[in-house]
Amino acid sequence: MQDAHISRWGQGSHVSAEVMDSLHDLNHRFLDWAGARAGAPSADWAESSRGVLPALLAGQVATLSAAQRAAAAHCPYALFDLRFQDQTYWQLRLQSTRQWQVADERLIDSETANFVRLALFYAWHVAASAKLAAQLLLGMNEPTVVAFRRMRVNELPALVATEALNLTARWSHNGPYWTALVGSASRMESVGLRRAQLFGLQLAAAARLPEAQWG
Repeated sequence: MQDAHISRWGQGSHVSAEVMDSLHDLNHRFLDWAGARAGAPSADWAESSRGVLPALLAGQVATLSAAQRAAAAHCPYALFDLRFQDQTYWQLRLQSTRQWQVADERLIDSETANFVRLALFYAWHVAASAKLAAQLLLGMNEPTVVAFRRMRVNELPALVATEALNLTARWSHNGPYWTALVGSASRMESVGLRRAQLFGLQLAAAARLPEAQWG
């Protein structure tokens, strides 16, 4: 039953295997990025103003092997977030891509900037090429999908500096979800991983309910 729910996620959105493979790769890269920063006092992602993950859980991500991170990354949705559900923010942001200034731009390390650049290109590509994929995989609302679709690819680099400051784990304040995902990945427990994936699908679906009811 759980596998059926997971396999049905995205039905009708024409999500290709290539798009899903790219998503899994981005998820893995995000876990690598997060694990590398666990406990770093100069760039403590675990205690940032946006609360990416509790510090203890950040440490658990850091202990995962490459194979364990790959298992955790194999979710049918993004594990990272760039405020994709905040349609007001993105409508304003994409109206003036070159007018925003970031005082701390020089403090953004290259690894963070590189990941955000890849994540933004992926979001643009998915929004432009598949009807519902950006909503299902990234949690975008329809107005945000439309705004991304209207962008030109050469406008994406101008977004990196600001969005690097918004990079978080998806459902960053939901400790039970992340504990389930990281814990089952650390044990390479297939049943636990499927349950964690289903948990994430439920969170993603719940976030879309107001739009489905009122949109």
